Amino acid sequence: MYDGTEQDLLRLLASRAGISPEYHDIAGTLHVTSDETRRAILSAMGFQVGSGAVLSQELTALDEAPWQQPCDTILILQQGYGPTQWTFRPALEEGEEQHVAVAWSLTDEKGTIVHREETSPGLNPCEVRSLAGRRMVRVELPLVQNLGLGYYDLSVGTMGSSKVVTRGTLRVVVAPPHCFVPEELARGGRVWGLAVQLYSLRSQTNWGVGDFTDLSRLVEWAGKELGAGIIGLNPLHALKNSRPHHLSPYSPTSRLFLNELYIDLDRLPEYHASPDAQRLRNSAEFQKELDQARAADLVDSESVIKAKRMMLDLAYRQFLKDNYTGIEPSLEPTTARGWLLHRFIRDEGESLERFALFQVLEEERRLIEQSPKLWPEWPAQYRAPGSPALREFSRRHRKRVRFFQYMQWVAADQLRAANTRAAQVHMTVGLYPDLALGSDRNGAEAWMLQDVLALGADCGAPPDAFAPQGQNWGFAPFHPLRLKSTGYRSFIELLRKTLRQGGAIRIDHVMTLFRLFWVPRGMSAEAGAYVQYPAEDLLRILALESLRAQTLVIGEDLGTVPDYVREQLARYKILSYRVFYFERNWDGSCKSPSAYPEQSLAVVTTHDLPTLTGYWTGEDIRLRARLGMYANEQAVQQAFEERTRDRGHILRVLNGAGLLPSGVSDQPDSVPVMTSALCRAIHVYLATSPAWVVMANLDDVIGEVTQMNLPGTVDAYPNWSRKLSLSLEELQRDERVQALAAAVCTLRPPAATA
Repeated sequence: MYDGTEQDLLRLLASRAGISPEYHDIAGTLHVTSDETRRAILSAMGFQVGSGAVLSQELTALDEAPWQQPCDTILILQQGYGPTQWTFRPALEEGEEQHVAVAWSLTDEKGTIVHREETSPGLNPCEVRSLAGRRMVRVELPLVQNLGLGYYDLSVGTMGSSKVVTRGTLRVVVAPPHCFVPEELARGGRVWGLAVQLYSLRSQTNWGVGDFTDLSRLVEWAGKELGAGIIGLNPLHALKNSRPHHLSPYSPTSRLFLNELYIDLDRLPEYHASPDAQRLRNSAEFQKELDQARAADLVDSESVIKAKRMMLDLAYRQFLKDNYTGIEPSLEPTTARGWLLHRFIRDEGESLERFALFQVLEEERRLIEQSPKLWPEWPAQYRAPGSPALREFSRRHRKRVRFFQYMQWVAADQLRAANTRAAQVHMTVGLYPDLALGSDRNGAEAWMLQDVLALGADCGAPPDAFAPQGQNWGFAPFHPLRLKSTGYRSFIELLRKTLRQGGAIRIDHVMTLFRLFWVPRGMSAEAGAYVQYPAEDLLRILALESLRAQTLVIGEDLGTVPDYVREQLARYKILSYRVFYFERNWDGSCKSPSAYPEQSLAVVTTHDLPTLTGYWTGEDIRLRARLGMYANEQAVQQAFEERTRDRGHILRVLNGAGLLPSGVSDQPDSVPVMTSALCRAIHVYLATSPAWVVMANLDDVIGEVTQMNLPGTVDAYPNWSRKLSLSLEELQRDERVQALAAAVCTLRPPAATA
């Protein structure tokens, strides 16, 4: 047991759990973690903190936790590791270790035993401990060297003892020294590309929201005619697609699966074969609604998803009729297409089963309950995904569960086609989707991953100039201790699902690999504190999964970023995310292109910031003023004055680089509006940097005024709904896009020849 004052024990337990005692914000101000915050975060982690005696018990339990199992859960090593020991903790009576041997074997992912070893009788314990009446010993054993990259299962057991045999398992991971980098970039090449919110694409064929077919067409045009090597996308995660809280791609119901909103029905043979679907599609009422959805300036996600879900249901019924035989729940595929779905469901395994089951449960609860209930309010037997009641529910609703699996199969297949098109037009990187920081705490992912989430806390950001009171994003954070105790299985699956979506991913708020700002539920963001994560383990897993998927990794490292974080990201070849608006010197002037790191992605702006045109005219300031987001008129005036100075800094740096358009001076008042020539000059400025990747947002290239998302608003602004003003067909004829592509392409040096 631990001795000390209650305060001392509280602080020691908080430290052992990874809660930082203090932090410096972006302005350098020191914030000290209060004991109240420590208690609240520890409670969210599942610790008891009611008294000094209880705190002492929790500390003792932490000490004893490794002794509760014969082996550690996981050992993660870097390729080329030196002499390494692994730990085994058998239960042995006094003197018994002199007669006991240990045998172990290593099995690779194919089930092949790659190494066997056995000690001679007689163990040399490093430590002995009594635990729950058992005498435990700790021995350190040498791990075989030169294991190749990958995952291994080590199985171990004692031999020669007349007492109980101790058996254990250890997952061994061997990771590369850094994440994957495409050969063209590694040889000194550079790449440029376009960024777009997929839902914002207009076309003559979509149903009022950009879809995967639009994406394939964008890829072909950008790769073939514009010389683009990468297409940046919003997160493609599964959403509820309902206003106002469930439209953000950064607040998905699950990051493990895709948003069915992007499915193109016209590519499904069973949709065309369904008489009911075609009858509905050809009806005057449906055609009218479809025309209105295409013409609208805002995406009506609720209406589109309702229409698509209805048609997908009809297509699915036709699919079962055409490709399966038998009686539910034992349907058997009879065609090649039927077997494709069958194999997809098999390969996706338990996570897809549970994701589909959650959606069926949500449907049923909406029908049963008089008022909507979130999953924490469901009957107890439905709150835990592995319960016997749910297994029976799944059996009884097999056909409907398979419907949601079918939709994921269709979405995955259509996204795969877009990736294939990127390879066919020889894009260096290809698709570049986003991995959101978290998911809706009341969504499928939180329900599925309750064992590794701290549902009693939210994650957010500390106070800064943008949000003086701090930010609370409402996502339940991963519990670092539970994450490790489960062998990081949830983290690994999340990476695998996202990495396969394209040739690159952007990890939103990449600092979460190192530390995350936790806000206890019911407390203000100002009361939050940082919680440390096992960064070296997470980075090594990311490197291995990135290499296996052949996927470039970009880390969104904006905001409060300690120096050591960027140093580690650079070591693992995770590209830094550099936004032109923010890349400033101490006096507010723009950094020179040479100041951008090679290992970075350079972009003018992001979805949370004003477009280049809106920024230049101060439209974002006017919008915030109309919504009452400034303290007073003086604050509004100050914002306009600062913007004028920023415009001056941009014009002067362009002038110094010889990039000002003809007839333009470096005086901000002389350039009242953004022009296509000035927009092009700013992107050319970025393209002269050594950054491996330069992105241009389609919004900026075609002069969109309003931004996609206005942080700090829910329903006061149409977040995540604005479409591009031009259709995909019009974009392909737009001279502004072609001129910018030509200018940037000439400045991105091609890869050196081998």
